[in-house]
Amino acid sequence: MKTLERILEWGGIKKDITLLIISLIALLASLFEIRPFIFDLAWISVILCGVPIVLEAIIGLVTTFDIKADVLVSLALIASLLIGEDFAAGEVAFIMQLGALLEDLTVSRARAGIEKLIHLTPRTARRLTPVGTEMIPASDVCFGDHLRVLPGETVPVDGEILSGTTSINQAVMTGESLPVDKGVGDEVSSGTVNLYGSFDMKALKVGEDSSIQRMIRLIQSADAGKAKIVGLADRFATWIVVIALLAAALTWLFTGEIIRAVTILVVFCPCALVLATPTAIMAAIGNATRHGFLVREGDALERLSMVKKIAFDKTGTLTEGNLHVKTVHSILPELSDRDLYRLTAAAELRSEHPLGKAVVSQFQKTDEMLSVSPENFQMIPGRGVSAVVNGQAVLAGNGQFMEDYEIPSYETLLMETSSYRDEGCTVIYVSVSGKAAGFLVLSDTLRENAARTIDAVRATGISPVLLTGDHKNTATHIGTLLHIDEIYSDCLPEEKLSWIEYSQEQHLPVCMIGDGINDAPSLKKAFVGIAMGGIGSDIAVDAADIALVNDDIRELPHLIALSKKMMFTIKCNLTFSMALNFFAIVLAILGILNPVVGALVHNAGSVFVIIHSAFLLTFKNHKNFRN
Repeated sequence: MKTLERILEWGGIKKDITLLIISLIALLASLFEIRPFIFDLAWISVILCGVPIVLEAIIGLVTTFDIKADVLVSLALIASLLIGEDFAAGEVAFIMQLGALLEDLTVSRARAGIEKLIHLTPRTARRLTPVGTEMIPASDVCFGDHLRVLPGETVPVDGEILSGTTSINQAVMTGESLPVDKGVGDEVSSGTVNLYGSFDMKALKVGEDSSIQRMIRLIQSADAGKAKIVGLADRFATWIVVIALLAAALTWLFTGEIIRAVTILVVFCPCALVLATPTAIMAAIGNATRHGFLVREGDALERLSMVKKIAFDKTGTLTEGNLHVKTVHSILPELSDRDLYRLTAAAELRSEHPLGKAVVSQFQKTDEMLSVSPENFQMIPGRGVSAVVNGQAVLAGNGQFMEDYEIPSYETLLMETSSYRDEGCTVIYVSVSGKAAGFLVLSDTLRENAARTIDAVRATGISPVLLTGDHKNTATHIGTLLHIDEIYSDCLPEEKLSWIEYSQEQHLPVCMIGDGINDAPSLKKAFVGIAMGGIGSDIAVDAADIALVNDDIRELPHLIALSKKMMFTIKCNLTFSMALNFFAIVLAILGILNPVVGALVHNAGSVFVIIHSAFLLTFKNHKNFRN
């Protein structure tokens, strides 16, 4: 169905382009007095381009008494035809439809983000019965049901773990880069993924109350409450119509020459005013595309120019979203840091845990292959791994793992890693042959030039904010590195949404930049939403107004400067076109301009607007901080 709608939409655009080409050819023939038929060929433009404008104006007036720019255009068309100025009528109709087409090309495309999110909703659940388990639709799970979730499965509903330990990927809900270990008594959310180890759980929130369903409703409500900016031509249309009619009526009354009145209507026809915004937007979108931005909403750049705060998600936005080994430290004299690294990587070789995989992957990037396979490998969910490597018993895991095995001198490792833990890093403690051997520190990678980008954003007058689901220590450390003062951590999707809503109620329009599914409601609610298109979720991209295709946030200051330059260009276009129109009106009142010359004069304004807007294609932000 969606595919058919898009085909029809594109077919409509091609039809409009075809009609405009035919109308242009007819107008050129009329201008050079080529008349193969008994009627002026300008009538082709009047019928193809003018009739839809008149019908839309009549429908708007009759149904809602909505006075837009097309009302004045219709008056100019009809008046020109009544006095026999066919070319002027056809030319005005052509220009207005050209402006309408440009506007259509900048409006938003159909988005399917909510549908994609619905596809993530778990379809089935494994319910425990007296004789084993049975597969049932997730929608049939009732409060209090006991369920079993196997490794790799999606948690079907919100609930509490009754037995078993595991690690849960909660990125869909919180955006956290690291999996979270869970055990008896811990809560799990629908839509999150069980990485390894089966567990039994009790269903507590089912159906419409589950986390994934709440997120769907958040996106829907955020989109419904997002106001769209009204076109400038339509915003001032009522005043333009009143002034034009009054000027034409008074001129006819005092001079008795209706042609002067018609000329006023023609030169007052807001062609340049209608073209002022869409031409500038299209040129700015072309510029943004060359800098890696896909602008999905026609008025997104206009809104971006008004933003007061930019809220950044952390994982995948300011950081790469990939774990790397930051530090390796051995406390045993006979064991070098490199040897400790090699033993730990060998012990983790068969691990399915993201931390273990990160250790192995990083080690193998150093051009040294692991030639030893671990023996007696065991993975203890929520703790770590144990294995025998080259005859040495190796334990690698969290602090509780070391305590379980009563590893001596473990307290020394705790003291040495306290600063890393305060920074929000993840620490893997290692023991070799029953002795505390050292530790590995893993952290996310800060994007190159992220700090420079934040400084450049602040230089534009916009305040940066860190809005993340990560823990306080991690968020504070990243905020300090990036010189961000306003930091909000441990944020669920609802809390991000509430903060954005509160800020905008305080007349502080917010731009949200994120990459995960959990950011989708915030991207929808924000005055402007920008998604990381390269590594970001499709749902996040579909929810956003703008997608950063190559994930290079260095270009963000350029986009902000471009949006402000675009608005300056639009204001210049409007000022020039209105000044030209008023000057032409004076000449029309004095009888110096007739309708045809008047149409050509006000078209000069349209040409200026198009050329002036085209300069946005080559705009460069010279204040951008780049290497």
